[in-house]
Amino acid sequence: MKYYIYTLGCKVNNYESEYVKSLLDNKGFIFDNEKPDIIIINTCTVTNSSDKKSRKMIKRFRKAFPNSILVAMGCYIQNSNGNVDDCDIAIGNKDKSKIIEYIEEYLQNKQKIIKIYDMNNVEFEEMEIKKYKSHTRAFVKIEDGCNNFCSYCIIPYVRGRVRSKDFNKVLEEVKYLVSNGHKEIVLTGIHIGQYTSEGKTLYDLLKELVQINDLHRLRISSIEVVELNDDIINLIKKERKLVSHLHIPLQSGSDKILQLMNRRYDTHYFAKKIEQIKKARRDISISTDLIVGFNGESEKEFTESYEFCKKVGFSKIHVFPYSKRTGTLASSLEDVVDERVKKLRVSKFLELSNVLGKEYVNKFIGKELPVLIEEEKGDYSYGYTDNYIRVKVDKKYKHNQIYNIRIDTKNITIDNNRQKL
Repeated sequence: MKYYIYTLGCKVNNYESEYVKSLLDNKGFIFDNEKPDIIIINTCTVTNSSDKKSRKMIKRFRKAFPNSILVAMGCYIQNSNGNVDDCDIAIGNKDKSKIIEYIEEYLQNKQKIIKIYDMNNVEFEEMEIKKYKSHTRAFVKIEDGCNNFCSYCIIPYVRGRVRSKDFNKVLEEVKYLVSNGHKEIVLTGIHIGQYTSEGKTLYDLLKELVQINDLHRLRISSIEVVELNDDIINLIKKERKLVSHLHIPLQSGSDKILQLMNRRYDTHYFAKKIEQIKKARRDISISTDLIVGFNGESEKEFTESYEFCKKVGFSKIHVFPYSKRTGTLASSLEDVVDERVKKLRVSKFLELSNVLGKEYVNKFIGKELPVLIEEEKGDYSYGYTDNYIRVKVDKKYKHNQIYNIRIDTKNITIDNNRQKL
């Protein structure tokens, strides 16, 4: 049978889709985006617009392929308790590893299957990928769930509590991927900083992973500032395999808004920690997430946030207008910000992100940096430095190879709308 997978949302979703793809491939299914017998949509629910897009894609694929088996899985399905029209199989955030079993059951009985579990009481679902066919870098999911309950966020409710992959299984998966040619590994999860396995922490895992032969780069997809402890920062200082890029969500540069968001730090703590990191690795790139227009954000709080981001000097700011999520604490907050004001504030932060990004990149003009080539397109090859500067070079530079390339104004590319790592 032929299948197609469409993925929305985060890098955890991408990892899980890649895992499902590997299961189907190993069972003899054939990937085909033109005439699939089975369509799998991995959904997202992080914002209202994510819900809308998930529903839209389910309806679109059902209309385009009315006779195909349609599987919808992931966060939107979990949040809606599987009450979704137009799909034949609905799987929440558990049992994605049993997808073939459910497809076979549906083929036999032709009855809709809904698999939704209480995510407060589940174990880490084991998944392993040995090779990514379409990526130079490889992602490894080491953790799932979140215990923070930020007031705006639905994710702890649909992903459940923190649970982690076995320490030795992470090492085995990374070694497999490296042996299959992947030069860069990205650790991903919902809340990576809370990783723990039999008493071993994220620091213990990082310390072990950087010892793997032929691993050139190790990257953390995202980490909370309060989990960047002295041990991890000292490891970043010593180990060049840990790349010169960290994605550290800020969400707001106003202490009042951070408190309303139920974040676990204030701006003073955040700034001091960034200062410590930059002293440890002076060339490091620090990107962030920012929510604009949160309930209660007056012009005063917006200005505080804007000026704080300028002071920190992020290399990139991923900006999101606040979106109310039913079931979260913030959904009952008053002082709603007008949508037109949100759009204006988003625009201002995107402009700031572009300015800060150019300022950061300009520090490296004239310097040679190692670039991992990830894509060949037209007459050019494209790749990234370890501090996540995108570089365009002649096609003589080959895919999945690392070259020392002199950075100049012609070979750097800055795309303010590019998705975060």
